[in-house]
Amino acid sequence: MESDIVEELLCVEAELQDVQDQIKILLDHQERLYRKQSELKALLEECKTSENEANNNASMAAENWSGNFEWDSQADDIRFNVFGISSYRANQREIINAVMRGRDVLVIMAAGSGKSLCYQLPAVLCNGVALVVSPLLSLIQDQVMGLTALGIPAYMLTSTTSKEDEKFIYKALDKGEGEMKILYVTPEKISKSKRFMSKLEKCHNGGRLSLVAIDEAHCCSQWGHDFRPDYKNLGILKVQFPNVPMIALTATATYKVQTDLMEMLHIPKCVKFVSTVNRPNLFYKVLEKSSVAKVVIDEIADFIRGSYPNNESGIVYCFSRKECEQVAKELRERGISADYYHADMDVTAREKVHLCWSKNKLQVIVGTVAFGMGINKPDVRFVIHHSLSKSMETYYQESGRAGRDGLPSECLLYFRPGDVPRQSSMVFYENSGLQNLYDIVRYCQSKRNCHRGAFFQHFGEPLQDCNGMCDNCAYGHEIKEVDATYHAKVVVSLLRDMQDNEQRATMLQLVDRLKVKMKEVVQITQFLISRKMN
Repeated sequence: MESDIVEELLCVEAELQDVQDQIKILLDHQERLYRKQSELKALLEECKTSENEANNNASMAAENWSGNFEWDSQADDIRFNVFGISSYRANQREIINAVMRGRDVLVIMAAGSGKSLCYQLPAVLCNGVALVVSPLLSLIQDQVMGLTALGIPAYMLTSTTSKEDEKFIYKALDKGEGEMKILYVTPEKISKSKRFMSKLEKCHNGGRLSLVAIDEAHCCSQWGHDFRPDYKNLGILKVQFPNVPMIALTATATYKVQTDLMEMLHIPKCVKFVSTVNRPNLFYKVLEKSSVAKVVIDEIADFIRGSYPNNESGIVYCFSRKECEQVAKELRERGISADYYHADMDVTAREKVHLCWSKNKLQVIVGTVAFGMGINKPDVRFVIHHSLSKSMETYYQESGRAGRDGLPSECLLYFRPGDVPRQSSMVFYENSGLQNLYDIVRYCQSKRNCHRGAFFQHFGEPLQDCNGMCDNCAYGHEIKEVDATYHAKVVVSLLRDMQDNEQRATMLQLVDRLKVKMKEVVQITQFLISRKMN
């Protein structure tokens, strides 16, 4: 009897080994197909771009944007002597020339590649005022602070603007009095302030509105990862000021998002400049997140102390405002100079934290998504995600705050399955929200594929060499393959029972029920085996 069971067990194990070998072959084939898919997507996008922008491309061919223009000498002088930049980065000169020529421009450029210069330099070069629409107060404050330090008269009109500054800004728009080159506003100011739009109209009628820049333009599209309802109304700017060049900029936009925002902003014949999403100086790593909160903070603190003992700057992203405050507090208790930043804070306190961090008086800023898009601090050496991001685009944006100076920097993401339900409840009603979330979950769970290659695949670019700049490529992982068919059948059985009884459960409740069910199945199996043995 026992020998028969042993023989049958050996046969099953041999068959299982055959299945595992087949699975490995299929997984290898899947990886090859992913690579091919990425290449074909890139080719398809090129074809679509050629087809949809034939007239525009003909115009671009006739106009050599890297050629010689009458403003070249003055632009070079401003770039070097005002901005302190020795040379242009990829596509910057061409974009600036297109804007100066009066064309509408769409810029898709990786985080840290110098998008801001593409509208700031023309703003300084042209007569009049450049209007910049930006989604976050922290981003606006950061930009205005940096421009003011360079001696460029930049202002912001937000809820935090003093009465004195507000009076000056409206006077400058209305009558051209006072020196103002760049004005930053939030999208809400465009859609909700009749007074502002009236003054902007007078500025335009007086020939003093030089250009309109829409920063983080992906927020226009409902297919974008940070859709903002007030961004939908920004097309009014092109309707009211059709002859003023508009430049829309973002680091992340799939082809679908690009098409959507071009339509919404009324710039169908814009000149498009698309750069690679590759950031070769960033090292990407996914870490298993402990269910014990204290352990996660200990690991983050040890990493910062061990890798960056000389007070190098970093950002820690958290899921909630409460989490931000708690993580910052616990990092301080472990000797890390840290403070938090989120939308519920007093405006003055928020500005103080931002300023301290920008001036390196604070090593770590712990923030929600309210902190980060477009922050122009070049020497951020590490970005740590204490919790899961809601999409690949969001993670690319937030991790892209690191290494904007081109020097080696690290991007760490702590992942545990328990964080997924928290995010799913937040993104459930967004267009493709759950699909976007599942994409980043697959990224976190992957132990085989290049973590940097995942960005190329997502944004439809041909794969590029990682050069060992992600954990999977640098270290590799010992992968243990588990046949979960049996567990999956138990889960399906449990869900059917719940459906038949019209029951509902949260993810955690489902897990608890699964544990009970598995325990029952094991007990029944053991009982049947013991009976058979006897």
